Amino acid sequence: MRNKAASILLLGLLFVSAVGLNKAAAEDFLDLDKLIVEVLSGNHEIIAAETKADTSAFRISQAASPPDPMISVGYQNEGFQRFTLGEEQGAQFMLGLAQTFSFPGKLALKEQAAAKETDSLKLASEDVRLKTVARVKELYFDLLLSYKTIEIIAERAALFDSFTDASIARYSSGIGQQEDVLMAQKEKYMLMEKEEMERQKIQSISGDLNTTLGRDVNSPLGRPVVRPKAPFTMTLEGTIRRAYEAAPAIRAKEELISQAKIKIESAKKDFYPDVSLSAGYFKRSGDFKDMWSLTASFPIPIFYKKKQSMAVAEAASMAAEAEHELDNAKAMRAASVRENYTMIQSSEKLMGLYKDALIPRTWQDYELAVSSYINGRVDALNVVTRLKSLLDYELEYWSQYAAREKAAARIEALTAPSVRGE
Repeated sequence: MRNKAASILLLGLLFVSAVGLNKAAAEDFLDLDKLIVEVLSGNHEIIAAETKADTSAFRISQAASPPDPMISVGYQNEGFQRFTLGEEQGAQFMLGLAQTFSFPGKLALKEQAAAKETDSLKLASEDVRLKTVARVKELYFDLLLSYKTIEIIAERAALFDSFTDASIARYSSGIGQQEDVLMAQKEKYMLMEKEEMERQKIQSISGDLNTTLGRDVNSPLGRPVVRPKAPFTMTLEGTIRRAYEAAPAIRAKEELISQAKIKIESAKKDFYPDVSLSAGYFKRSGDFKDMWSLTASFPIPIFYKKKQSMAVAEAASMAAEAEHELDNAKAMRAASVRENYTMIQSSEKLMGLYKDALIPRTWQDYELAVSSYINGRVDALNVVTRLKSLLDYELEYWSQYAAREKAAARIEALTAPSVRGE
C-alpha cells in the first residue's frame, strides 16, 4: 500500500509537468515591445499632450506680430438740414489709416516667452510618453504575475490532489486518518479560491492595459512571457544625477523658469509706451481744397504703481514659484529614484535567496516529508506545511521578479531623456 501511495505522488509530479507544457503551447503570447509601439501612437493622454504642444506653437508667431492696422472711412457734414458737401468748408469725405508700433523689444520678448512655453509643453509631452510606457510595463508585469500565480497554483494543486489520493489510500488501508484527507482537500479548495481571485485580477488588469493602449476595454490580450531582467548597473548617485539632468519633466520646469524671467523683462518694457500713428485724407468738393493729417498718440502710464509695477511684481512672483516647483520636482524625483533603486536591489537579493536556497531546500524537505509520510514516520500536517511553504516561496519569487521589473520601468521613466516607438 505504501508503494501504491508513492506511485500516486510520482504520477502526480509527471502530470504537473505535462500540464504546464501543454498550457504554455496553447497560449498566445503578448509582446511587450509591440505594446510599447502601440501605446505611443494610440494612447489618448499622449495624443492630447502632443496636440497641446503643437497648438502652443501656433501662438509664437502671434506673439511676435504687431497689432493690425486700422482703416477708417467716413463722411462729415455741417448741419442736419441738408447735404452740404461742396457748400460748406467742413463737409467732406474722410479716409484714415492707423497703426500701433510697440516699443522696441516688446514683441521679441513676447515671442521668446511663447517659444519657451512651447518648448516646455513639448518636454512635458515627452514626460507623458515616458510615464505611459512605464505604466504599460507595470501592467504587463502585473499580468504576468497573475498568470504565473495561476500556473504555480495549478502545479501545486496537482500535488495536493496526489497527496489527497495517497491519504485516501492510507485511510482505506486502515493506517491513515480521515483528518489527513480532509486537510488535503481543504488546502485544495483554498488554492481554488486563490486561483479564482487571480482570474478576476487578470480581467481587471487587462481592462486597464487595453484602456492605456487606446483599445476597446474588452479587446483580447495574450499571455505575457517572462523576459530577461532589465539591465541596471548605475549607482544611486548617478541615477539621481541623471534624473536631474536628462529627464524631460525637469527640463520642462527649467523652460518655465526661463519663460518667467522673460516675462519679467516684458513687464518692465510696459513702462515704455507704444506709439500709434494715424494718417488721414479728407476729400472736399467745390472751392475747398482736399486736406490730410498725420497724428502720433501714445498712452501716459500715470497709473504705473497699480498697473505696470504690479505686472512686474506678478512676473517676479511667478518666476519664484517656478523655481520652487523645480526644487520640489527634483526632491520628489530623488525620493522616487531612491525608493525604486532600493526595491531593485532588495528584489534581486530576495530572488537569489528564493531561487538558490529556499525553494530547492523546501522542495527537498517536501520530498523527504512525503517519503516519511508514506512510511508512517510523520503526519499529514508536515507534508501540507512544507508544500504550502514551497508554494509561498515560488509565488514570492515571481512577485519579487515583477516588483523589480516595475521598479526598473519607473526608474527609466524618471531618468530617460526620451522614448521612441521605432
